Amino acid sequence: MSEVARKNYLTRKSLEAIIAENDAEREGGGLKRALGWGSLMALGIGGIIGAGIFVLTGTAAAKFAGPGVTVSFLLSGLACAFVALCYAELAALIPVAGSTYTYTYVTLGEIFAWIIGWNLVLEYAAGAATVAVGWAGYFNRVLQGFGINLPPEFTTAYFAHASAHAPPETVHGVFNVPAAAIIFLLTMILVRGTTESSTFNNIIVAIKVTVVLLVIFFGAAHVDLANWTPLVPENKGEFGIFGWSGVVRGASVVFFAYIGFDAVSTAAQEAHTPQRDVPIGILGSLVICTVLYVAVAAVATGVVNYKELGVPDPIALAMDRTGQTWISWVVKFGALAGLTTAILVLLFGQTRVFYAMAQDGLLPPVFAKLHDRFRTPAVSQIMIGFFVALAAGLLPIDILDEMVSIGTLAAFCLVCMAVIHLRRAHPEMHRPFRAPGIPFMPILGIGSCLALMVALPLETWLRLLIWTGIGLAIYMFYGISHAKRG
Repeated sequence: MSEVARKNYLTRKSLEAIIAENDAEREGGGLKRALGWGSLMALGIGGIIGAGIFVLTGTAAAKFAGPGVTVSFLLSGLACAFVALCYAELAALIPVAGSTYTYTYVTLGEIFAWIIGWNLVLEYAAGAATVAVGWAGYFNRVLQGFGINLPPEFTTAYFAHASAHAPPETVHGVFNVPAAAIIFLLTMILVRGTTESSTFNNIIVAIKVTVVLLVIFFGAAHVDLANWTPLVPENKGEFGIFGWSGVVRGASVVFFAYIGFDAVSTAAQEAHTPQRDVPIGILGSLVICTVLYVAVAAVATGVVNYKELGVPDPIALAMDRTGQTWISWVVKFGALAGLTTAILVLLFGQTRVFYAMAQDGLLPPVFAKLHDRFRTPAVSQIMIGFFVALAAGLLPIDILDEMVSIGTLAAFCLVCMAVIHLRRAHPEMHRPFRAPGIPFMPILGIGSCLALMVALPLETWLRLLIWTGIGLAIYMFYGISHAKRG
């Protein structure tokens, strides 16, 4: 048997073993199967609609793309669409917890799986901390509207001054208490169980989608077409500062807004019929959110000149300009709801990735231990919640979010590569969902993700390399000696 044939044979046997283990776990005491396609779609929407639509729309418009931020959202949405189709095929073929990590393991091998699993911490855990800081900002503004002012030392991160973008008047913070508090609250909800978490998420998703539709409906009547001219402001002589390069840089920035649809695949092992439900959840949530993002970006830049949108609450500002002040309050509460479910989904996804890695022996078994009553990875959830809350309380949002997009984009590239590899190595395998246009569609996905990564600053690449180096050290000292798949 040739080396290539041997590797293909081992991959096939690994896939068969994983699927068999998954079927056995369904009959045994594994993760509770409590999610249908509607709940999975709501899970995706809950993860996607959050900091992106309520915060990053204004940031990208004011600093990089101008009214062309609508095109930025389309570009990011298109890149995610290529990846989402690949996710849907793999999630239907390998319906287990672990998402990108598991797909990479059975196609590209253990070392690549470890690298991706480690970098997914940047998407889920760091992403949850980032959104929590944004949540705290909206929460503080709501309290101020009622005349309640929390001590600034306890609403400002300790390392706020470490940010290169911090203004000189930044308060010397002690700990961002609201950001840490929301992490602890949602961690307790997740510990209680998937059914309870899903019900909570479904209710909040319904509220925030209603709020977004209200913004589009009322804002559209106050759009000034002059604010859309020119659609792409003239470049300022530097790559990424307006012009078409600014639209691309804006796409890299708002890409953070799309993080969450892939969390649906981490719940595959808890779906009623994963081969059908997971593809519907992934693709449905992405399509719905892309349409909403483009519409809200168009309304915001049409009601307010893009130069004024670089504020923490750009959508609320746009609604203030309509003269409908009650809508501004609705938006603030809707933003809190949106950010809440985004944090919930990211915390959920992180534990499911660690659950899969611990089952393979690459992490200590405590991360795969399930609660006797709730059938959730409760200990892992609490440990992750503690460290995410610590990061949210100590670090400012711009330090946290710098690493999230690049780690996610790297993971997305490997998902596309996994689809190409499996189609070539095992064309005979039954695929409940088949992504169209193979191999051109995943190649477009890889190219789109790499283009967005190139648009990110060099410092972000250096931080990614350092983070990956730390992960490799852990793998060398623990993962290799404890790995179960061999």
